[in-house]
Amino acid sequence: MSNQGIEGFGDNILRLDEQPISSYFGCNTFNDNVAKERLSHSTYIALKSMSAGGGSLTPEMAQEIASAIKDWAMEQGATHFTHWFLPMTGVTAEKHDAFIFWDKNNPGSVIEMLSGSQLIQGEPDASSFPSGGLRATFEARGYTAWDPSSPVFIMGGPSGKTLCIPTAFVGYHGEALDHKVPLLRSMEYLSKESVAALKFFEQQTQRVVSVCGAEQEYFAVDLDLMQQRPDLMLANRTLQGARPPKGQELEDHYFGSIKDRVLGFMQELELEALKLGIPVKTRHNEVAPNQFELAPIFEQANLASDHNQLLMELMKSIGERHGLGILLHEKPFAGINGSGKHCNWSLATDQGHNLLDPGKTPEQNLQFIYFLTATIKAIHRHGGLIRATIASAANDHRLGANEAPPAIMSIFLGMQLSQVLDVFERGESKGTAGKGILNFGIPNLPNLEKDATDRNRTSPFAFTGNRFEFRAVGSSQSIAFPLMIINTAVAESLRELNQQVKQDQVTTADALVSIVKILRKTLGETKSIRFEGNGYSDEWKQEAERRGLPVASDTVAALKIWEEPVAQSLLLEGGIFTFQELEARLHIRHEQYQKALNIEAQVLKEMTETLLIPSILSDIGDKSGSLRSHSNFRSTLPLIHKSIDQQAALLDQAQGELTELKKLLNDAESVSDMYARSKIFGHSVRPAMDKLRQTLDELEELTSAAYWPIPKYRELLAPLV
Repeated sequence: MSNQGIEGFGDNILRLDEQPISSYFGCNTFNDNVAKERLSHSTYIALKSMSAGGGSLTPEMAQEIASAIKDWAMEQGATHFTHWFLPMTGVTAEKHDAFIFWDKNNPGSVIEMLSGSQLIQGEPDASSFPSGGLRATFEARGYTAWDPSSPVFIMGGPSGKTLCIPTAFVGYHGEALDHKVPLLRSMEYLSKESVAALKFFEQQTQRVVSVCGAEQEYFAVDLDLMQQRPDLMLANRTLQGARPPKGQELEDHYFGSIKDRVLGFMQELELEALKLGIPVKTRHNEVAPNQFELAPIFEQANLASDHNQLLMELMKSIGERHGLGILLHEKPFAGINGSGKHCNWSLATDQGHNLLDPGKTPEQNLQFIYFLTATIKAIHRHGGLIRATIASAANDHRLGANEAPPAIMSIFLGMQLSQVLDVFERGESKGTAGKGILNFGIPNLPNLEKDATDRNRTSPFAFTGNRFEFRAVGSSQSIAFPLMIINTAVAESLRELNQQVKQDQVTTADALVSIVKILRKTLGETKSIRFEGNGYSDEWKQEAERRGLPVASDTVAALKIWEEPVAQSLLLEGGIFTFQELEARLHIRHEQYQKALNIEAQVLKEMTETLLIPSILSDIGDKSGSLRSHSNFRSTLPLIHKSIDQQAALLDQAQGELTELKKLLNDAESVSDMYARSKIFGHSVRPAMDKLRQTLDELEELTSAAYWPIPKYRELLAPLV
């Protein structure tokens, strides 16, 4: 484990990782405490206001902040700075610049500086990142703009440290080229409508934010073994591999004791994450062999998104230092659990009140039901679009299998809350039979206790006491995209409910009476999205179709939803995207899907041609040569001869399937239409890969281990000791 940060603590000398977390949490960030200490009061207040979504900075203030950040960073050992941003590649981007400038007063010498303009704005090449046609090669200019709501931080390196400035990424004309800008737009939309809704309940909140805690699942394998497999190195998942004798059948890995090798990695990862202000809290073994989970506590959604991206980078780099390959793919191994990223989503006021906390009084219950109903309404109307946000070639392997939620969107509320809403919708009062709820002026509802009901692992969107858990998000993807759609859909629902209440108040003097009437009507209209049963069952698939819920079995079907008028209206009218930005993202999603499957197919083709077939041929030749040394081997060893014949026949079958895969890849290359090309990859290339894989897996079981050229599942999934 890293000893970085050894400091005095009391009368003892303790390593940083032996001190209370609160003593070093966020020490590698220019956080609120550092800003308050190093900035003038007026500049600090202006920065606080800007970070909360309001206000602006004068050039003098910007320069003061930049100088303070530079001085702080250099004291920590930083020599360079970078604008750190989230292009639509799914990974982060950065370009490092040294702090140095020529010293005008001392020719030939340099001084360290960071100007206010350098802090606020950078200029990367916008044509070199996915833009969906928004930027062309001859239109390269793009800008990164400082996001003050996400603290700057310092990252270490082999020789020195770098100051990282979280930024948004836009094109020359202001078009959003990243995941951050749409997320921030959705948060503003949601805040506006939430604040308006709270006024009905006499709550004078200035701002409401969406919050998220993203549980991160991952696999860890021996790095040496991983580097011997081209599929893991290039496609991030195994494209071939027979199931091992022992997988997760005994259910002995989940919550089991963590082996020292993995625990050492986890402890260093947590130390570095905590120093960066990432509030990681929980670590444990997951269900599958060598599968693990790391979970943070809640924070503001855009900060949670930045931190999750940063966390994934840390996992990989720190894993390598421990000789571990960290696999974030949704389904790196066939036949065992895949990995997800459960996004725990809720809403909080600027006073820290959770709007999805049921509360302990009837008045709070009604406010809670208002925001709960808006969320149900949002998923009911836009469940298909939310499903589309987590569609990818990788997640297609996971959804609906081995504890992952199904591809059909539904909401699980639990028995108690469902009963409360049913009573509310019918206008009944608990314990007061025969009286309508409207007679009370405010609803007389029972107090709701957190976690008073069971959990439903098969639900993609489940209420878990004081938040919703969106379980369908893929383990490798940015959480900004699904969070943005959820925020926007709920904001739209709140806007419509708010408008209905205001219109009804024209004839109804009592706002609470109007609210109850409108919520009852909305709950009745959205009942079809609520499901308490087994989401894996075939019966649910049939029931979902009967209810008219959108069913998108794969990415090709899911991306179709983006072009539906209701989806486009949501994102355009909410001000999240322009029409061009919306079209660009659809194009990028198709392109990423096609490229992912093309890479997988090319890797499988190369592995089969250059590694597997030659090795299997050598094994057959060796076995056949050994048999020929025995006289009358056909009569004395008939079963051995039959086994070799079976192996040879399967090898020939694999060669035929490889030929068909090559043909399909050529067919895909010749198609220019976006949907048609995705359809060939999804409905032809991928099944052809699966077919070839099945044959190769059978051949693995027939081929001598000495000849098999790549590590097997039994090695990759062996305990990491």
